[in-house]
Amino acid sequence: MASLRAVPLFCVLAVVPAALPSCITTQRVISGLQSPVFATHSPHDNNRLFILEKEGRIRILPLTGGGLSTFLDITALVRSTGSEQGLLGLAFHPDYVTNGCFYVNYTAQPDGATHVVEYKVQPGNPNAADPASARLVLRVPQPQTNHNAGWLGFGVDNNLYIALGDGGSSNDDGTGHTIAVGNAQDIDNNLLGKILRVNPLGAGDDFPLDPDKNYVIPLGNPFVGIPGDDEIWAYGLRNPWRCSFDRLTRDFWIGDVGQDTREEIDFQPVSSAGGENYGWRLREGSIANPAPGVGGAPPPGNVDPLYDYQHGNGQFQGRSVTGGYVYRGPITELQGKYFFGDYVNQKIWSLTKSGNTFVDLTDWTSQFQPDVGAINGVASFGEDGQGNLYIVDLDGEIFRVVKTNPFARAARSVSQSVGRFLGRSYDR
Repeated sequence: MASLRAVPLFCVLAVVPAALPSCITTQRVISGLQSPVFATHSPHDNNRLFILEKEGRIRILPLTGGGLSTFLDITALVRSTGSEQGLLGLAFHPDYVTNGCFYVNYTAQPDGATHVVEYKVQPGNPNAADPASARLVLRVPQPQTNHNAGWLGFGVDNNLYIALGDGGSSNDDGTGHTIAVGNAQDIDNNLLGKILRVNPLGAGDDFPLDPDKNYVIPLGNPFVGIPGDDEIWAYGLRNPWRCSFDRLTRDFWIGDVGQDTREEIDFQPVSSAGGENYGWRLREGSIANPAPGVGGAPPPGNVDPLYDYQHGNGQFQGRSVTGGYVYRGPITELQGKYFFGDYVNQKIWSLTKSGNTFVDLTDWTSQFQPDVGAINGVASFGEDGQGNLYIVDLDGEIFRVVKTNPFARAARSVSQSVGRFLGRSYDR
């Protein structure tokens, strides 16, 4: 296949008797969901997709056929009145097959504090969680309703990574803490604006006198034994909305939502020892925060984003980044491409990391529009057990990236056109 950048928004037919060209697009796999915000799979499971609904439900979609079911319903526990509140994150323990443990991140009733909670699957019933198995891992007060982040994920080290926003408000004014540098740059008794790394199943509890912290600190965390909160893995983040580990290389990717000027994609290699400072609130993307009296030079340990883009309405501009995944599914042409999007501008892009920079920035927005339904708000991306990439639309639909026969796709388009020409309704 030629450079994907050259692929038109439709597949051009050519009379070629040999190998047929193919189109890469999306197909809707489900609709009618209630504000879905994430989709993922459990380890060693190629047949099910677990979908988070913002109000507090985890749904199971069988990928081999069958109806939607409810895995866990905690709507009574979840505060989702704010636009950025709700059930926001889900991660299965790498040993889920044997220990049955999974973790959720939600803003809790009544105060909207972030809760990270462990649950277990019901013995003998893989399609239902045990609500009575809930165990609080971490509680973090939230001073505002926004910038909750909410992503959870396990690294190759089997530790749980937790994304937390800066606490809301504008310019990270330190709401909730009496500080002048903002929450994200404060590493002393302040978990906001951070990526945390903890071991929720370690032997014992490193905080036996604190009911809001029930985990073990990995000894390799960057602030162990020196000033700074031991849980912190990375800091200087505003609202890390969707992170991921490359399932092949295990490198770490972060989509961090900007304020008024820039949106950014941060990259951390698997070899990292942690401690990266991504610069907020002094920096917004690769530039100084332009807010008067706030922005400045890069702080100590600052790491610039791999890629950032301006606010605006251009082809590669937007207003609210949605982090995604490096594609590792069955479509050969997409291997190694990092897919991400913009929620406000309804864009979907990809890039490929090359050394310390990127290449092949590509706009997939038009090509990814499906025959049925429409991608209106990219709330998240997702992966199934085979590495297929999914796009989660907050309006209630989920789409899978697929490779289709261009002749069949073109024939369908022609049939639609003929039907409209003849004045008939076309049943899709």
